[in-house]
Amino acid sequence: MTRFFGPRGWTILAACAAVVFVVFPVLNLVVPPTSAFHLSAFWVTLIGKIMCYAIVAVAMDLIWGYAGILSLGHGLFFALGGYAFGMYLMRQIGADGQYRMNMPDFMVFLDWKEFPWQWWNTEHFWWAAILVLVVPALLAYVFGYFAFRSRVKGVYFSIITQALTFAAMLLFFRNNTGFGGNNGFTDFKRILDIPITTPETRMALFAITGAALIGTLLLGRFIVTSRYGRVLAAIRDSETRVLFCGYDTVHYKLFVWTLSAVLCAIAGALYVPQVGIINPSEMSPANSIEIAIWVAMGGRGTLVGPIIGAFLVNGGKSVFTQYFPEFWLYLLGLVFILVTLFLPAGVLGLLDRWRRKST
Repeated sequence: MTRFFGPRGWTILAACAAVVFVVFPVLNLVVPPTSAFHLSAFWVTLIGKIMCYAIVAVAMDLIWGYAGILSLGHGLFFALGGYAFGMYLMRQIGADGQYRMNMPDFMVFLDWKEFPWQWWNTEHFWWAAILVLVVPALLAYVFGYFAFRSRVKGVYFSIITQALTFAAMLLFFRNNTGFGGNNGFTDFKRILDIPITTPETRMALFAITGAALIGTLLLGRFIVTSRYGRVLAAIRDSETRVLFCGYDTVHYKLFVWTLSAVLCAIAGALYVPQVGIINPSEMSPANSIEIAIWVAMGGRGTLVGPIIGAFLVNGGKSVFTQYFPEFWLYLLGLVFILVTLFLPAGVLGLLDRWRRKST
């Protein structure tokens, strides 16, 4: 137990779990809406969405903070997980769409008579779960294998990942790919034949997302505190020395790269039923760059820091875009520059510095 966290760390984690699994459900489902202590559906959706982003941030930290692999295309894996699960949610609509047919409305509008091949078996939840895991993992493995075998790293690797997600975004914008074009998937009705908009369903999705975030954090701690994690840190610091020691760094990097992609896909699958939409804009390079900002702001190489960064950036984004939406990207860029110059260890590093001074 102490290998993962100290007593203080476990206490904080238990307190956060109690808030997610006990306090929030009570405030949302038990406390009446007229009460000042009621947690509205808006906050349940917003916090659930940010927890999905936090999973992505931890996944990014595993490859960037501990293996030195900066990806500017992780939004692709997040979106692929969302699309894979979104196909199942679209099939759950059935004949309740605008055109009252057992096909998604965009297919009826385009006069399609049957589902494309990639929609095969997507009416089953178990198949959608397999797609969420396998499709991003396969893409990440193939891409990573050739990239790492070719010794592509540093800024060149980052640019290639950015090009990959941009190409995928352009592909998904096309109507003939069968993924809804620029509108994507939306207007979901049910999940597992249960209405998706009921407070109980939304709180269940919220709790599952919280459990997934805690599980991702524990998995990350298990990896980075193991012998494998120490090799990853050595690769980050000097891959050439690790090669001279007889380690095949390709397999080490390939495993954590593929695992990171799968974690992002799981986050995307949890994101879609809570937010209610998935479209190609989730694959935009700007979204992937923003993921790196979450990690940098919270403190890379810490696992907990990226979670803090995801909550700070996205919480601030929700507030700031309500009043000055046109200036948000400028503010985000300024924050990233200031963090890079004055807080290289992120917010968590600043808090740790204050704690040491106080003691």
